[in-house]
Amino acid sequence: MRTTTGTSALVATGLALAVLIPVDLAAQRGSGGQGTAAAPARKEELSESYRGSQRQNIEYQKVAPIKVFDNLYYVGPGFVSVWLLQTTDGLILIDTAQDPYEDHVLNGIRTMGFDPKNIKYIIISHGHLDHFGGAARIQAASGARVVMLAEDWDAMEQAARPTANRPTALAIPTRDMVVKDGESLTLGNATVKFYKHPGHTAGSLSTEFTVFDNGRPHKAFQFGGPGPRGGVAGAEQFLDSANRVAKIEGIEMAVANHSWLNDFHYPNGGVFERAQRLAQRRPGDPHPFVDPASWNLWVTQVQEGAARNLQDEKQKAAASGAR
Repeated sequence: MRTTTGTSALVATGLALAVLIPVDLAAQRGSGGQGTAAAPARKEELSESYRGSQRQNIEYQKVAPIKVFDNLYYVGPGFVSVWLLQTTDGLILIDTAQDPYEDHVLNGIRTMGFDPKNIKYIIISHGHLDHFGGAARIQAASGARVVMLAEDWDAMEQAARPTANRPTALAIPTRDMVVKDGESLTLGNATVKFYKHPGHTAGSLSTEFTVFDNGRPHKAFQFGGPGPRGGVAGAEQFLDSANRVAKIEGIEMAVANHSWLNDFHYPNGGVFERAQRLAQRRPGDPHPFVDPASWNLWVTQVQEGAARNLQDEKQKAAASGAR
């Protein structure tokens, strides 16, 4: 399917980016009792704090938007990424965050000089609430079409149904664009290629596109679900997906779907460590987000971790069956 419709600077990211609350992780775990030596203290990394000690701190999460490339902006809260891709014929939003951060995302888009009504497509990386939760609200504000793989349209619709603990259904977009592995979407001067990489969810959607640094192109890629879930079956899918990702050549920039990846930490800094370096970048310095060496190292770590996880899941399943 092909659908056609026709610098690098850091914006001050406010208190949440400028100040990291030091957290002694060893102290949080406790000393283990009298006479037990405490583990060496370790301070949280900045990106880690958004999914760690400050996960429930709403004001801390409201980082200001960041211009990362000529055509790519970070407009999400701290714990989950929302990326805005600028084209010559409108905007593409990748993920939406969730309540209570929809207004934060929309205001971030406006802060960067764009009108949310110019969002033409919303791409959802996978069917977990922190990624799709704001889709209905942002679609209503923009009129954008929503893009997902079929399996995660199903998962989102299932997750939105009322439950005993939540009697009201979640607001989600009506099923719209269902894409498949290998298809692409073209808007103006940008083309996004889609990959089906299950294992985190059944329909984790990876994307590949080009970003520009002062006009120089770089190949960017987002692994739609970079962590295994779902027992043996999910572990098998994830290992296969990791191996397929490793075969994609020429990736220079990781479009992380969280500033800090819990399952496999991205080497040499998450989104906000790299944003700090970007803010200090001088003419002629390399772009801190263009880092193929870290990408290749991370993918190797993911493959190795996926293989270990599969063995662990098989052992758990065998032990459960033996009982």
